[in-house]
Amino acid sequence: MVDSYVAPLVITCIWAFVGIICPFFARGPSKGVTQCCLMLTAATCWLFWLCCYMTQMNPLIGPRLSRNEIMIIAKEWGHEIKNVIDSMH
Repeated sequence: MVDSYVAPLVITCIWAFVGIICPFFARGPSKGVTQCCLMLTAATCWLFWLCCYMTQMNPLIGPRLSRNEIMIIAKEWGHEIKNVIDSMH
């Protein structure tokens, strides 16, 4: 299984290449504008990706399941839950 630091490291290297190395290869009369666009694009795309990646690591909102759905999932996964109402009587 891939370690948890591999994906952020790979994506960071890709956007670092776009934002740091690629501006050196800009040519033409608007070289400064092209360099600025490459650096800003790399920084904003990396930041957007990082925010999306981190929100998936610890989501604030989870699925809302009804009691019946929870019972069905538990039964299908082999962890049958005894009905709480039946055990109280």
